[in-house]
Amino acid sequence: MDPSPAPPSLKLVLEAFLFSAQKALTVRELRDLLALAAQDETAPEAAAYKKTKDEDIEAALAELQSDHAAAGRSYRLLCVAGSWQFASTPEFAPWLRALLGRKARPPRLSQPGLETLTIVAYRQPVTRVEIEQIRGVSVDGVMQTLLERGLIEAVGRAEVVGRPVTYGTTPAFLEYFGIRSLEDLPAADELRRLPVQRPEALLTVDPGLATAPADAPSPGTPAEAESPKEAPANPTASEPPTVPPPES
Repeated sequence: MDPSPAPPSLKLVLEAFLFSAQKALTVRELRDLLALAAQDETAPEAAAYKKTKDEDIEAALAELQSDHAAAGRSYRLLCVAGSWQFASTPEFAPWLRALLGRKARPPRLSQPGLETLTIVAYRQPVTRVEIEQIRGVSVDGVMQTLLERGLIEAVGRAEVVGRPVTYGTTPAFLEYFGIRSLEDLPAADELRRLPVQRPEALLTVDPGLATAPADAPSPGTPAEAESPKEAPANPTASEPPTVPPPES
């Protein structure tokens, strides 16, 4: 029986996936495709990559990315928002517009929008009140715009009185700025260190039933007796003056 043919290198298999795909692919999706291809009985060589580890895929993608960059082609292999895809380089935009036409682009973010989005990106998860403390103005309208454009989303609730919604960025945020992950954001230590005044944390009064501020008395603990009201310094000040009867 003839031995199975040797498979092409992993990076070339991944290149074939990405070249033919109609969308960007994550490492997990590429791994699943390798496992699916290994089930093809007519291509026994595909079994070589049946159990390929994520780190091996990432290493092969990095090598492939370096190869394409060094080749000086009209396109590059990019990782944006955790997904890999081929993309044309910007200097070829005039010719590609002639081929594909001009697409309507979403309006640019305003300066308040960019400032608010920056705070969310570096301080997430963050509440609306915390954003307003940093910016010093109301952000209701700006937050609504960012939510509608899918750049931010609600990610949970803060463990403080009132349980306000916390916000974080979305994969669309990474795509908008063309970055791989939040770790690729420029350093902004000063923004991260800006102090904000948080409400008091919640204290569970009866687990599973209710919560109360930290200064609330716990169950079974009698509240402090109210001190008697002090008499007014001027007793007559709080009473109507006595009017003498008219003389007969």
